[in-house]
Amino acid sequence: MAVDAAPSGEAPAGRLAGRWVPWLVIGLWVGLAAFMVPLSGKLSSVTTDSAADTLPASAESTKVAVLEDRLPAGDDNTFVFVYHRASGMTDADRATVERHYNTLAKRYPPKVAAPAGGEDEGPPTRSATDGKAMMFTLPVSTTYGAPEAIVGPLRDAAKDRPAGLELDVTGPAAVDGDMDAVFDGIDLQVLLTTVLVVTLLLILTYRSPVLWFIPLVAVGAAALTAMATVYLLVKGFGIVVNDQNSALLTILVFGVGTDYALLLIARYREALHHHENVRVAMVRALRGAAPAIVASAATVVAGLLCLLVADLNSTSGLGPIGAAGILCALVAMLTLFPAVLVVLGRRIFWPAIPRFSTAVEEKPGLWGRLGAAINRRRWVATLGSLGILGMLAIGLAGNTGALREQDQFLSAPESVTGFTVLRQHFPELGGQPMTIFTRPAHQERVLDIVKDTRGVALAIPEETSGGWASISVFPTDAPETAAEYDTIKRVRTAVHAVSGAEAIVGGPSAENLDTEVTTSRDEKLVIPLVLAVVLIVLGLLLRAIVAPLVLMTTVIVSFAAAFGGSVFVFDTILGFKGVDYSVPLLAFLFLVALGVDYNIFLTSRAREETVRLGTREGMLKALSATGGVITSAGLVLAATFAVLATLPLVMLIEVGFLVAFGVLLDALLVRSVLVPALTLLIGRRIWWPSRLSRPAAELPDGQQSLADDEEPTLQR
Repeated sequence: MAVDAAPSGEAPAGRLAGRWVPWLVIGLWVGLAAFMVPLSGKLSSVTTDSAADTLPASAESTKVAVLEDRLPAGDDNTFVFVYHRASGMTDADRATVERHYNTLAKRYPPKVAAPAGGEDEGPPTRSATDGKAMMFTLPVSTTYGAPEAIVGPLRDAAKDRPAGLELDVTGPAAVDGDMDAVFDGIDLQVLLTTVLVVTLLLILTYRSPVLWFIPLVAVGAAALTAMATVYLLVKGFGIVVNDQNSALLTILVFGVGTDYALLLIARYREALHHHENVRVAMVRALRGAAPAIVASAATVVAGLLCLLVADLNSTSGLGPIGAAGILCALVAMLTLFPAVLVVLGRRIFWPAIPRFSTAVEEKPGLWGRLGAAINRRRWVATLGSLGILGMLAIGLAGNTGALREQDQFLSAPESVTGFTVLRQHFPELGGQPMTIFTRPAHQERVLDIVKDTRGVALAIPEETSGGWASISVFPTDAPETAAEYDTIKRVRTAVHAVSGAEAIVGGPSAENLDTEVTTSRDEKLVIPLVLAVVLIVLGLLLRAIVAPLVLMTTVIVSFAAAFGGSVFVFDTILGFKGVDYSVPLLAFLFLVALGVDYNIFLTSRAREETVRLGTREGMLKALSATGGVITSAGLVLAATFAVLATLPLVMLIEVGFLVAFGVLLDALLVRSVLVPALTLLIGRRIWWPSRLSRPAAELPDGQQSLADDEEPTLQR
């Protein structure tokens, strides 16, 4: 095939893009897939949501969880059966409760018998003082299955009861079972929904019956490779992967990978108009797009790796998990994707096939007109954008606090409503129990101190084994409230004061308290580190100080606006009871790293054009050239994160909505209006202290630099 007359350097490019190179790349990926695909399916086998794995080993509740596992009944899952009738329990009701307990206790015999409540041995069932409820606890060994596998059969086994007698199966194990049921199959659901969303958006973007399929194949290969890589990281380095991080991995790879594909295709289509040889055109496209794509990936990876300093294992684990996903997407989209495009040739763009022409007319289009309007009204664009962002940020004042575990479900399951019923009829047992471990010689002393602690309704001595004695403590306050957390702190302070007891306090609510405290500490460490690292990466990329500072400021303001607007939606429209403690840090990380992405794509092109055209004309040219593709990329990334909002768990909905809203805000307002307006206002000083910030007379090789007061003409 003839190669068009080209500027110097095209012949080397042609040799670099030899016919055999694309086929070699595809062959290498096929070989890699043969190794990675089987491993990718094993990722779900190493995920965990155990608090002992999630919290740092130094956390007090983690130490309690470890000791509990060592007890003879340590692997028991405790279920609580609460029977209630509004008009009062009848004799038939009481007989039914006794029958159910006897049947289930024989079917699932506990390793260690335990009374239903109270310090003295008594009947296994307990009646409420109001005569309207009865309850019993049922410890079930994990040898019978995980909570999600057992809770269903337990509920089915108690269906035979008199009309009007209500039953709620609750307790820590039932809550875990209902939570696990939400996550059951979530990876496949997220994957299929993401593929469907990305497919529809690619079809709408390219209006081609074929082209949409190529990015999907490349991103799919990247996703499978990322899953296999994370599995190897877990096996080799022991990083923690929970269901949430596994879902985020899929979202990240598909969203970011598709963004890279859109940017490369835009450059490739542009190059095909100037080069007849498709291989040469791809080399030119890669030379134009790869630096920005690599810089973008480096920024996101650097931000994610900042999570390694976090104490919370699930948070620190997301760092290498997300970084592996981004790197796999980067490699796939810069190797496999262009190789397949080159092999298939121009026809892949059918019906809008880009034709080779030495004279290509560039139409101003929507983004060119927007740039001209911003240039005429720079202050209006700047102040208007900041005004919108500021109004959205006001919503932060409406943040009602952390979301409780029982409010995590869109529709409260039986285990959650059961806690409310239990608390109504058995107030002394309605809180999440604390577990205290102490040395046996000090158990009685610790027990007396705990009973006298404000906020404690009931304290019961339990097992003694392996040099430790345990105590169950029931607080008077509702689970996961500030009052309950204060009680946990008082109990810890009281028992720690007993010399020689070595007492430690744990349990579900204590785990939640430790998680929130650890997350708060992580936020204070990770957020400044992410800002510093991203700022350094931007400085190295743009070879300037002012531009990175401007970009980081806009991203921070954009995050505040996205968070404030989302809080308003969560509270006023969706009626959520708060924001999950993990959401702010995750949203900040994704919005800062991914928000900077679009600014990198815009400003790197602006810097490239500034060398030829000057700062103002360069920014307008960059906005005109990248506006469409970056907006499409933002829509794709927002849509992939919005997939999380289709899941029935409030925390995932909050993460999905907040990041999707923030990405759209950044792509449509910050990158499209605010950054260009600020650049036009600041002028060439935006590139200080690089040479581009100097007057034209000081630039080498006759490079141009428009005067700050010169009115540019939009490149056609």
